[in-house]
Amino acid sequence: MKNFSTELSEPAIDQMRNDFIAQTVRATSQAMEDILYKPIPVLDHGFIRVVDYMGTDSSIVQAARVSYGAGTKRVQEDRGLINYLMRHRHTTPFEMCEIKLHVKMPLFVARQWVRHRTASLNEYSARYSILSSEFYLPEIDQLAGQSEINRQGRSGEKLGCEHSERILEILRQSSREAYEKYSHLLNDLSLTRELARTVLPLSIYTEMYWKIDLHNLMHFLELRADSHAQHEIRVYAEVILDILKKWLPFTHEAFINYRKDVAHLSKNCIKLMKRMLHGEQVTQEESGLSNGEWQEFTATFNI
Repeated sequence: MKNFSTELSEPAIDQMRNDFIAQTVRATSQAMEDILYKPIPVLDHGFIRVVDYMGTDSSIVQAARVSYGAGTKRVQEDRGLINYLMRHRHTTPFEMCEIKLHVKMPLFVARQWVRHRTASLNEYSARYSILSSEFYLPEIDQLAGQSEINRQGRSGEKLGCEHSERILEILRQSSREAYEKYSHLLNDLSLTRELARTVLPLSIYTEMYWKIDLHNLMHFLELRADSHAQHEIRVYAEVILDILKKWLPFTHEAFINYRKDVAHLSKNCIKLMKRMLHGEQVTQEESGLSNGEWQEFTATFNI
């Protein structure tokens, strides 16, 4: 697999960008033009590159106002309208913007990523090409035991230094041995690429082009940039969140205020909050909430 970010020098990337720059009447973002095609490093061998985008904050506003025929408004009114759309979850105006990314990530991250089925993607195929010997190796401070309360996550307790070094060596060695077997199957035993790849671990890197509209991108970020998401996909989501800030500053501001890390209250929780605001002391047994929802409610409001 060719690593585009290291094979091309910075002057070569700049030349490629200049070759595509032309006068246009479409809506553009200067901040996005500045990072177009440039790889942003993620993890040890990964990157995110903006390949293309469509629309700006004004495109969202334009789409929302066309429904009742209003003309262009002042910037402050545009910000207010985007906040209103986000707050009331009007989705179609946000679908007017799209982005296409070139992403390089460990295979296990890609398998989480493609669970978001609202995007179009093309992934690097190991049936047609030979994979490179690049494997994800976690930072030592990311090594932790299995959480006792979260079946799919890590505990907050870090492993001891000696223990961690042994784990890293096992991961490093197993990746190296797997790739040696992969090469042996391909080169010495003439096995087809589509079967030889089956000996490779989930830590090997893959690449894909990923295109998604803004509405569904924000859903991806709401889940994957959350503090409960797995670290290895969360760092990619955080980079995309920063790209969103450059691309659509008003939308990013509204997303942070109304979508990211916000509390969603059930009807019963709202009733309970009203009772507490009136000074009533309520226990979990009297609240009408399940034990899990009660814990979430009290944690959200630090009760």
